[in-house]
Amino acid sequence: MEQEFHAYETKVPCLWNIELIMENSLKGKHIILGITGSIAAYKAAYIIRALVKKGAEVQVVITPAGKEFITPLTLSTLSCHPVISEFFSNRDGTWNSHVDLGLWADAMLVAPATASTIGKMANGIADNMLVTTYLSCKAPVFVAPAMDLDMFAHPSTQQNLDRLRSFGNRIIEPAEGELASHLVGKGRMEEPDRIVAVLEDFFASRTRLEKKKIVITAGPTYEKIDPVRFIGNYSSGKMGFALAEACAEQGAEVTLIAGPVSLKVVHPNIRRIDVESAEEMYQAAIAVFPEADAGILCAAVADYRPEEQASEKIKRETKGEMTLRLVPNKDIAAALGAIKRDNQVLVGFALETNDETAHAEGKLKRKNLDFIVLNSLRDAGAGFRCDTNKITIIDKEGGTTAYPLKSKLGVAVDIVNKLATILK
Repeated sequence: MEQEFHAYETKVPCLWNIELIMENSLKGKHIILGITGSIAAYKAAYIIRALVKKGAEVQVVITPAGKEFITPLTLSTLSCHPVISEFFSNRDGTWNSHVDLGLWADAMLVAPATASTIGKMANGIADNMLVTTYLSCKAPVFVAPAMDLDMFAHPSTQQNLDRLRSFGNRIIEPAEGELASHLVGKGRMEEPDRIVAVLEDFFASRTRLEKKKIVITAGPTYEKIDPVRFIGNYSSGKMGFALAEACAEQGAEVTLIAGPVSLKVVHPNIRRIDVESAEEMYQAAIAVFPEADAGILCAAVADYRPEEQASEKIKRETKGEMTLRLVPNKDIAAALGAIKRDNQVLVGFALETNDETAHAEGKLKRKNLDFIVLNSLRDAGAGFRCDTNKITIIDKEGGTTAYPLKSKLGVAVDIVNKLATILK
């Protein structure tokens, strides 16, 4: 791949002395920097400077509109590579291969990312070199939006961002501040040092859980009444799936035991086991946990199931009034806590509506957990059917850490970082 990429290189003077390159997680990494037509494009120069100083090799891909805001000469001088913008660089039959670029990269960063480019990426509109490179890229992709506050808040932009997240892309949330319109609000691209720090943290974390085996439960369980009716809950599975992706990104081999949800896994290190009932989830967890280094019990398992399940659909006209007798399901967390070895870590979740801390601490002790993740339905944006969550982590030593409202992927990273610290 190295030889293939030399086709992009020319003798561009590099301003950065090799002695300035620091030992860190970015050293030797290949980064594609996509630049789009935003006033924030000037910040790309600072991003390149920081990445190169930290030892990364940067290849800039810029949209035609991006060149109206910052010149390719500036970018090529800073990156030590010619800037790529068009499919065809000359009229001699040579062309820029977005496929080779996508294979070369360890990561792709689009900063700034306009609403237009975000929409094209989300919907596969490959009408420029940047988007075709994105569609060919097998490496992790980071997107740093930059636009006016109303554009960022518009439902179409938010839907496109959600779509990119569902593909496994990482969104570097914009900050609040004065915008090009002189309005003040959310839409200002995150500062270059913070963007570079996100990349550093990503590469530094990729081996924290290397060779560790993690079992995660996610989603609801459905307890059948008859072939077409069930008892269930509102869990979407988003938190558990985000945890699975975060663990896999840190090098773990993940077994995800998923209740009935419509979500898909992205990372190849995730092995998925689909179940429906609490009994099926219990049997799967008991089977795989003994070989695991840790378990994260994120599923919203039904506490009860109908004592009897009808083999045919129950008819109201013939049944009339019906009494549904419920019996307790097996307690997965307690069962795993009872068989947990000293070198295993077990993490539980507590979704509460009142006396939150007391209930969570009680569950932590009763079920022999190493730490518990508490969230409350009284917090806006937390709990079921949300793309965000607000948590407090309570550990068995009595330590308590509260976190602000974040995306569920961001929350997952906080939880996995805590887990990695204990396992290490």
